[in-house]
Amino acid sequence: MALTEPLDLLTGFPGWSTDFALMARQEQSRHASGRTRVKDFGQPIWRGQWQSKTLSSNTLDALRARIEQAMISQMTFTAYQSSRCRPIKHPGAGLLPAGTLNAIGDDDQTVRVAGLAGISLSIGDMMRIGSSLYRMQEAASGNPTGVFTIAPHLWPGTVTGQPVIISKPWCLMTIDPGSLSASADPRTGRGSISFSATESRG
Repeated sequence: MALTEPLDLLTGFPGWSTDFALMARQEQSRHASGRTRVKDFGQPIWRGQWQSKTLSSNTLDALRARIEQAMISQMTFTAYQSSRCRPIKHPGAGLLPAGTLNAIGDDDQTVRVAGLAGISLSIGDMMRIGSSLYRMQEAASGNPTGVFTIAPHLWPGTVTGQPVIISKPWCLMTIDPGSLSASADPRTGRGSISFSATESRG
């Protein structure tokens, strides 16, 4: 069966995302006068790093094959922060509601969400609005919620009425070339695997 995008590399991944943060897309240049100028190439995008626990040689080889293929072919996969698959105040495995984008502030960084009755959102929670991933910068609750700030700014094309997902919110990423490491102990064949990836936008 042919592999299809986006790949599902993280379901059951025997490890954790050790870093998941926004990466600025900027270039700095220093002039002869000593002044530094910054050129902005667009708003920040997400970048993550994942590290597995120590694995048996068979599991390590199978996982290496999957991730290596994704890296070489630059196929997208659904990426999310391991620690933020659910809002901080709503741990467990219970079903979480989906909301809708109710309002957008003039600054394109403040929003209001409807449909999340009974949900309290905290600073650091993640949400997927439309096809993009955002991190909460302020706490919010209610139905609709009060206005709160997110990061990064809303991407162009975001409109009210789009779905808001708070259960395992994700974005598309591709694995950074050369970032895959899967070294094994020569005595036992056991080892761990790590890689990094960067958001891939159409």
